[in-house]
This record gives sequence, C-alpha cells and structure tokens, in this order.
Amino acid sequence: MKLALDAQMFHRTHAVTELPDAVARAGYAWMELSPKEDFIPFFAHPRVDSATVATLRRRATDAGVGISSVLPVLRWSGPDEDARQAAVRAWRRAIQIAVDLGVQVMNTEFNGRPEAAEHAEAMFLRSFDELAPDFEREGIQLVLEPHPDDFVEDGHAALDLVAGLDRDWVSFLYCTPHTFHQGNDPAGIIARAGARVTNVHLADTLDHTASGGLRYIVNPPGSTVRVHQHAPMGAGEVDFDADAFFNLGLMCSAGGSEPADMISAHKWFNLAATHGHSDAARLRREIAAEMSSRQIADALRAARHWQTHH
Repeated sequence: MKLALDAQMFHRTHAVTELPDAVARAGYAWMELSPKEDFIPFFAHPRVDSATVATLRRRATDAGVGISSVLPVLRWSGPDEDARQAAVRAWRRAIQIAVDLGVQVMNTEFNGRPEAAEHAEAMFLRSFDELAPDFEREGIQLVLEPHPDDFVEDGHAALDLVAGLDRDWVSFLYCTPHTFHQGNDPAGIIARAGARVTNVHLADTLDHTASGGLRYIVNPPGSTVRVHQHAPMGAGEVDFDADAFFNLGLMCSAGGSEPADMISAHKWFNLAATHGHSDAARLRREIAAEMSSRQIADALRAARHWQTHH
C-alpha cells in the first residue's frame, strides 16, 4: 500500500516543481498530483510543458518522493459537446504527462450534472470510448470516484457503473469526506467493491444531512449546491469504525492493481481488532504467520503511528 499526500495545502505557496520537497519535509514518501493552476487546472487544458514535467520528475526523484497518481478533473461528461471535446483533448495531454512522469494511475471524477444524469452518462460513455485506446496503449489504471454534484453521487450506484464498464484497468476510489453524499455506508461500499477498490482518500467531513437537513441553509431555496469538507480525521463525523479498518485490511491482503501488502493489512486488522471487530484478530494472526519478525514490528509501529496521529 502507498500512503500518499495530496499536497493541495501547498498549492498556493509552491510551484508544482517545488511540491516534492514540501511533501518530503511533511514526512511522506508518496504524493498525489491533484488539480493545480500551473499543472492541470480544474476543467482546463494542462498548463505545463514537457521541460517542466521533466523537472518535476527529477525533483521528485531527488527528494525521494514517488508520484502515486495524477488526478485531473475535466468536463468529460459535458454539459455540452464543445466542453466534452475540449475535455477529451485535455485528457490526452494529461495522459501523456502521467506517462512522462512515470505514473501508471490516474484518479478522477465522473463529473456531469446530476439534474441531467442520463445526458451526462451518455457523454461520459462517449468520452470513455474515445479515450479507452489511450489508456490501454499507455498501460494507465483509471480510478473513478463519485463526487458530490456529479451525475452519479451514490457509492453503490457508482460501483455498478464501474462494473458495467467491464475493463480490468478501471477501478473504484472511495473518498471518505464524500461519505454522506455517497449514502453514508463506507464499510458496505468498500466491502461490496472488493478488489475493485484500489484507492481510498482519507479525510473527515460533517454530515450535511444533520438537523433534519437544516445544518446548512443556502439561498435561494432549492439551490443545488453541495456542501462538504476535507478536514483532519477526527474533526468531522465520518464513522471510522472497526468495519472500515477491517475492509481496508482485506483490500491490502487481497491486492488488486497493487501486490498484496501484508504490513499494511496487519496494521488495519490490528486497528480493527482494537475497535472490537470480531474477525480482525484472527486474520491478523493468519497473516502474521506468513510475515517475518521485522515485518510484524513494522506493522505494529505503523499502527501505533496511526493511533497517535489520528
């Protein structure tokens, strides 16, 4: 398992080529490249040339930081054909950037308007069909997440759509700060996704449905605005419970797009057991029998670090 930092908190103060050093100083060995004005902005063609991409890759290597994924957010589901075609052009450049960075994973959102879901899905599928040869040729793993205000927001519905695409290079991302927009079933969604969930974004958020739907009052009445946060874990209301830790352990032990990671699996099973999951201790013992003493020590250290910092 790769524990990567989305360096968004440094975007306003650092150029994209400076991010690897900032991530290394923060104590992370991996980073995700999310939308940034001098890289791949939201809903726009990339703003970076090949020389800068080469510099970014070199700076990451020098800092000892790997780039786990690139995350473009583009209007490949419309709202209209001009926007869709522009997004496809931007996607092709973004794919080349990922290849030049040596990155094989691209995370993204479905996009499209929820009030015109049928139209948006049709445009998404058209874009997907046009871009599929590019992803396949370059060996890119495409990881899709339902985002608040996308044409598909519910986690189980998004899983069904990913399954229907039926490509072994397409998988699912569960984003915990979107929990309450996805149906408030993180453990159930992750368990149902199984090997299809290859990435998890971890942050906290408040439940926008609380107080009988009156926690956030927006005007004018009937506005389609979606409210959520990306807050430190523990600062919101996502239930990071035993089932969630247990399912992360299953994901790590089973592998998927990445090889099985027994150290991370042991850590998550250990945390699940601490939170009272009935099967976690048994599975922790089973995988421990296949691990070295050094690996077990690393897993225990990782679990303590998680408990201390979360």
